[in-house]
Amino acid sequence: MPDQDVRLQHLKVWLDEQLSALFLNQGWGLVPPATLTAASSDASFRRYFRWEAEGRSFIVMDAPPPQENCKPFVDIAELLRTSEINVPKIFAQDLERGFLLLNDLGNKTFLDVINEDNADELFDDAIEALLAFQQLPMTEPLPSYDVALLRRELELFPEWYVRRHLGIELDEQQRALWQQVSDLLIDSALAQPKVLVHRDFMPRNLMLSIPNPGVLDFQDAVYGPVTYDITCLFKDAFLSWPEERVLQWLSNYWESARHLAIPVQPVLQDFLRASDLMGVQRHLKVIGIFARICHRDGKPRYLADVPRFFSYIEAVLARRPELAQLGELFVSLRQPAEAPL
Repeated sequence: MPDQDVRLQHLKVWLDEQLSALFLNQGWGLVPPATLTAASSDASFRRYFRWEAEGRSFIVMDAPPPQENCKPFVDIAELLRTSEINVPKIFAQDLERGFLLLNDLGNKTFLDVINEDNADELFDDAIEALLAFQQLPMTEPLPSYDVALLRRELELFPEWYVRRHLGIELDEQQRALWQQVSDLLIDSALAQPKVLVHRDFMPRNLMLSIPNPGVLDFQDAVYGPVTYDITCLFKDAFLSWPEERVLQWLSNYWESARHLAIPVQPVLQDFLRASDLMGVQRHLKVIGIFARICHRDGKPRYLADVPRFFSYIEAVLARRPELAQLGELFVSLRQPAEAPL
């Protein structure tokens, strides 16, 4: 896009200035000729580039205001580094223009490399980082996962998936079912002990790095339900695991958390129920977000993963009778549309 091209030119000028100063301060000499390539992009407006030359590499974040704000990323990165969590080091920042110069945590995410054979080892590393995350004191001025935020997230489902994507207006009975489900999910989330919550702790945001993992995309962190991140880790947008294996990983996490005095539910079955309900809240939100990204932002590829989230929800519906209203709502949405959710 032309606007992005203009931003890229400004970014390159800024980057040259910052690297010249950095190389001088580090005693590395002159900045050598380098390549600047796209490192990744995500569902937001942020872009990432990798600068490489003579065995050195850096990551440059382009986060255009007013759509993006780099300050939470900078502040939370500083917080996480106090617990020795491997997050990007910030070499230079221009918060007004939305430019950051970061160290390079590698070019392979857990999503790129994880498989049935190495999943136990990789998830052990991820859980260790998460436990460090959850032991941090809740003293920073971060938002809380309160009623307003939980409800705002849930409403993405009827607004963007049901109304915009399916073209269905909820009738009075359907709206009543939705209200009952929303209240149950919100009440469950609010009843949980609180910790620092990453909000997107999944293999795509964990880098294969030393120490392992490198943790990314933490700028939306809040204080909220203790089951949120661990549920997110195993019920991901891009890959799914057998229920029996997920149950074992969740149980292992629960044991470790209790040993470290992280405030998980004292009874395993209560923890698993809270995890199930927390997952349903997140899955409904993500389905709504993917529909919004498609219809508002013109990025339809995310809709391909919507069936995965419905599968997660259906598995929970089968073992949690308290969510019967959600199953009833799903059935009613299928009938008039004559199409799968």
